[in-house]
Amino acid sequence: MSASINPPISGPGNGGMKALRKISVVPMITATYFMVAGGPYGLEDIVQKTGYTATLLILVITPLLWSLPTALMVSELATAIPDEGGFYIWVRRGMGRFWGFQESWLTLAGSIFEMALYPNLCIAYIGRFMPGLVAGHRGLFLGLGMIAFCTAWNFMGVRSVGEGSVWLNIALLIPFVALIIFALGSGRAGGAVAVPLRHVDLLGGVLIAMWNYMGWDNLSTIAGEVEAPQRTYSRAMFGAVILVVVSYLLPVSAVARTGIDPNSWTTGGWVDVAQIIGGKTLAVAIGIAGLIGAIGSFSALMLSFTRLPLVMAEDGYLPRVFTRIDRKGAPWVAILACAILWAICFPLGFERSLILDVLLMGLSILLEFWALVALRIREPELKRPFRVPGGTVGAIAIGVPPLALMIAAVVRNRAELVGSTNELALGIGVVAAGVGFYFLGRWIPRKNAA
Repeated sequence: MSASINPPISGPGNGGMKALRKISVVPMITATYFMVAGGPYGLEDIVQKTGYTATLLILVITPLLWSLPTALMVSELATAIPDEGGFYIWVRRGMGRFWGFQESWLTLAGSIFEMALYPNLCIAYIGRFMPGLVAGHRGLFLGLGMIAFCTAWNFMGVRSVGEGSVWLNIALLIPFVALIIFALGSGRAGGAVAVPLRHVDLLGGVLIAMWNYMGWDNLSTIAGEVEAPQRTYSRAMFGAVILVVVSYLLPVSAVARTGIDPNSWTTGGWVDVAQIIGGKTLAVAIGIAGLIGAIGSFSALMLSFTRLPLVMAEDGYLPRVFTRIDRKGAPWVAILACAILWAICFPLGFERSLILDVLLMGLSILLEFWALVALRIREPELKRPFRVPGGTVGAIAIGVPPLALMIAAVVRNRAELVGSTNELALGIGVVAAGVGFYFLGRWIPRKNAA
């Protein structure tokens, strides 16, 4: 694929894209929201580890150290190099083909653990209210059905997924608006009395918050399908940051005043909180919203991840068949191949594990920050419609807080296990495999890049 700022669109990956209806800023905001958050789900463990006050502080401070720097970096690179493939192209252009390959490898390898989460969430939320529907092999078929549905939706193109994300976002957040209203009007719910935390873990809460604030760079991979990307990306990034932070802070703030014991919060605890505050109807609505969040997140992430095989095939790392797109601009071979891979891995029971997410996705994000600095040095005349302030020093400085948080995450969770295997060791093995595959590929004859 061409590394120019405005690549030709006659190749397989970009062919005909200018004639297609592209995604605009509002659908980009909601699609990014699903890639990053998918609702306030996942905050329950922060409340349990740190209490309400500390949770609110963490939810304010973490985006300043993690989300804002990433949004600034993505805004500069996406508007300067609005190419299909996004962060892969940035790293390859700034740091060379080896690091570009590692960027894609880390993301695609991480997606195996990432994408297994959402069908399992889908089954879990259905099972809370209709356990018979997920009993035995029925849950497996429901999860595979969700993957098939999201795959078919992605075949309809970026605009369909983006505009559908707007409506899913509204449906997801309406029950939480109701929960906030009930919580604010309830005083102390059911006579609940705040009690001290039994197990305080501030660093653990920060790391879970990092996990809940990851994914800002994902929408960069569809840059060739974005309307006026030079101005759209920066608006979408900061709009999504505001939406995510607000949708995290308001529900937790409202529930905090009810006095519900933070020690009782567990994964999926929003349904239990809704039951206490608003009764069964609100609990069912929050459960359905969890199902919507899982579908929206899986579909949006599929939109992002499936563009990587496309551009890697254009660079000759994968067979040319992956460059095929349909009349709606969807890379249908890449979508189908990724869907099959994730469907195979889903029954294995992989769930998102903190250290693997932070290690694999965190390393890929750090490569993007380093590419930002490298491009500032190598291509100072590159037209940048949005520019991180402070020159090269500013570009370096915004990468320091994410690096520090990632180091803390690895140190904090280095002893966690996946079965009997140390997660950190497993992550290092995945990273090493990417290096091996790159050099192995250099010994295998391959056709010229598309």
